[in-house]
Amino acid sequence: MRRLIPAAALLLCLAGPLLCLTAPGRAQQLDLSHGGPIDITSRDGIEWRQNEREVIARGDARAIRNNVTVTADRLVAWYRKKGENGAAQTPAPATGLAADTSTEGNEVYRLQAEGNVHIFTQTDQAEGDKATYDLDQAVLVMTGRNLKLTTPNDVITARDDLEYWPQKHMAVARGDAVVVTNDAKRVAADTLVAYTTDNPPPDAKVTPAAAKPADTGAKPTDDPLASSGRLQRVEAFGHVSVRTPTDTVTGDRGVYVPDTGMARLAGNVQITRGQNQLNGAEADVNMKTGIATLVATTSGRVHGLVVPNDETNKSIGNAPAASAAGGGKPGTPAPAKPKP
Repeated sequence: MRRLIPAAALLLCLAGPLLCLTAPGRAQQLDLSHGGPIDITSRDGIEWRQNEREVIARGDARAIRNNVTVTADRLVAWYRKKGENGAAQTPAPATGLAADTSTEGNEVYRLQAEGNVHIFTQTDQAEGDKATYDLDQAVLVMTGRNLKLTTPNDVITARDDLEYWPQKHMAVARGDAVVVTNDAKRVAADTLVAYTTDNPPPDAKVTPAAAKPADTGAKPTDDPLASSGRLQRVEAFGHVSVRTPTDTVTGDRGVYVPDTGMARLAGNVQITRGQNQLNGAEADVNMKTGIATLVATTSGRVHGLVVPNDETNKSIGNAPAASAAGGGKPGTPAPAKPKP
């Protein structure tokens, strides 16, 4: 059974039954798996397929749940009876969702957005051609062109697909993936996995260093920026590239920790500065000072080309073997080679 109903009427129909989990969501993340009703509106009408348990909104379509808003050219929401799994569905009653007298109600388990997709809260936003949100798994998968995930702390872009797991505090970007932090640090690779810290709990206290001036009159939880997770670690795989103001460091894989400002690259590592080039197995990059240091392994040697007249070679060097990624500190850079 299919019905075409106005957007305003759909809001009345869906406001009660389409309830998912009632627990409050985390403050500003793009998390649709928690909260109350999902309000769906559109400009060109909404098709309600009762037998298939689908709701299709077309033309400037919009879905809102708590503080999360999804806009797109077309939205499709799939719903079911609470307690059912997505695979085993029985046909909806002929009287329709609005007239269902079951006290268990219904729930949306998947939402798909197509065309000019924009998902946003006060602080975070995601953009792309197509997005699918699996509410059971609490994962957002975006595909198409110009994929971007933006938070107050970093921007992640990708070519192939972009996954966002708000409850796991993790994002996965594939294909020409790039993460740029708010202090202009940049890491690129075929695949990037970014981990963020948990949002502070509602009753968290702000440290004196981060506290706002007293005359603002704002509580710590009034600031939406305080509710956004902070980038904790970035893991990079395939054609990894880290840039500093003076160096470009490449390798097969790497790890970057923003708090320390240190990046460790491994596998076919190459440090390029001006006309100078060093090659080895591993390298440490201090993103705060901009100094890249080649790390010699116990079983290998480092080698490279240093151009004597290139002024950029003054601080390029190598260090003794260090511990695995994330565990050792880079050694002191060796002095530049003397002119022949």
